[in-house]
Amino acid sequence: MIEPPDKLDEAKVIRWAWSGNKPFGVIPNLDSNESIEVFGLAICQYENSSEVYRFCCDKEWEVQQDSVYESVDEALSKLPAQFKLMVAKWETKQDASGT
Repeated sequence: MIEPPDKLDEAKVIRWAWSGNKPFGVIPNLDSNESIEVFGLAICQYENSSEVYRFCCDKEWEVQQDSVYESVDEALSKLPAQFKLMVAKWETKQDASGT
């Protein structure tokens, strides 16, 4: 399991899931005919924002796609069918203080 950094795209990581050796699914690459494999999913929140984002990331935790939601529960429950090749086991990100 590869844990993400504390922040992705300057947003704090709240929950995350790693698919392992097989991706959760793929997303189209608008720059080529190849698809991007999604290995990491992260629920994140920007400072001073009430919205949360679900980031779809490649093997290096580089954000490839995002979606905005009103709550963490909504972001977790609305996982698109294309990311259900592997079951997401969601982890809670621990902050620097260990809480």
